[in-house]
Amino acid sequence: MKLIRVGAAGAEVPAVLGAEGQRYDVSSITTDFDSAFFAAGGIADLQRRWAAGEIASLPTLPAEARLGAPIARPGHLVCAGLNYADHAAESGMAIPEEPLLFNKAPNTVIGPTDNVHIPRGATKVDYEVELGIVIGSTCRYLDSPADAWSHIAGFVVSNDVSERSFQLDHGGQWMKGKSAETFNPLGPWLVTTDEVDMAAGLDVWLDVDGGRRQTGRTTSMIFGVDVLVHYISQFLVLDPGDLVNTGTPPGVAMGMAEPAWVQTGQVVTAGISGLGEQRSHFVTAP
Repeated sequence: MKLIRVGAAGAEVPAVLGAEGQRYDVSSITTDFDSAFFAAGGIADLQRRWAAGEIASLPTLPAEARLGAPIARPGHLVCAGLNYADHAAESGMAIPEEPLLFNKAPNTVIGPTDNVHIPRGATKVDYEVELGIVIGSTCRYLDSPADAWSHIAGFVVSNDVSERSFQLDHGGQWMKGKSAETFNPLGPWLVTTDEVDMAAGLDVWLDVDGGRRQTGRTTSMIFGVDVLVHYISQFLVLDPGDLVNTGTPPGVAMGMAEPAWVQTGQVVTAGISGLGEQRSHFVTAP
């Protein structure tokens, strides 16, 4: 099942995406795809209703309407850094022995076609296409990585946009370079776990102005989805509706001999097989 949110920013309507692109309005069933929805077993309820033919009888939303992020603002947005060995190498950093975690501000999350604002004073804006994990139920001291799967609602395309000067040249935590407004385009869809074959792996890619920059596969992650969720749960509680970014494959601007930082007016397209594709225009922050 593919979950989407449709409409103007701040007024999105929850919907289910049909096989032919129909956008079935499920606002009569749930007010949003938020923490309460996931905690109450909302996905299982929608899947039951879909199987019974109830969803297909609901009104549809306009195909041309804006897609918002497929989940409401998460409470936590936890990221894994350097989770592909070749990305660690291009960054000149050692492969971590344990997951390297950092936070990103939850209000960075925007829709898959929304503009990304290049911050005031920015000189080194970068991109990082990543597999995003949406948490479906509370993760607290999970016993093993195998336990993680039952706590995952689904997967999304995520772009961990970064300002490298803010991140690395000013000291302190990475959060400064990761948390500018609009720095996490998300979506277009949340795809539930039953439709994603993580064991086989997913292709990951990112283009800037139509030129390929990043190519990878989730099977190359140092720490897999289950390991990350289990590991994080030993240090903090992940709540339903939280988002975990799992790291990026090689090809970021920072790793180039002559970094091609993203400039105002450029378009970044990011995608993952089976999870869709997002397209972000980068503009000067107002």
